[in-house]
Amino acid sequence: MKKHPGTIIMAPRVTEKGAVLSTQGAYVFNVSPKANKSEIAIAIKELYKVTPRMVRVVAVPRKVVATRGTNRKGKTVGGKKAYVFLKKGDVIELA
Repeated sequence: MKKHPGTIIMAPRVTEKGAVLSTQGAYVFNVSPKANKSEIAIAIKELYKVTPRMVRVVAVPRKVVATRGTNRKGKTVGGKKAYVFLKKGDVIELA
């Protein structure tokens, strides 16, 4: 069964590092934890109408953190992110 691209690519990951990489033709996205590289490439092609040259996937670990005021313990979400590299001249508009 074919997955919908919106369930694979959850959102662009807007960070300072991502902004620097976007000037070099690489974009960072939060993706589904069950998605693989080929599914991510197909979803990018359908959503943004550009062909990825390469896709790198990184697992983001959960971290134990303490709140500032009450000093309670909690965990961050974690998940998976994908670096999508495009051919020279291709651009994804994230605005």
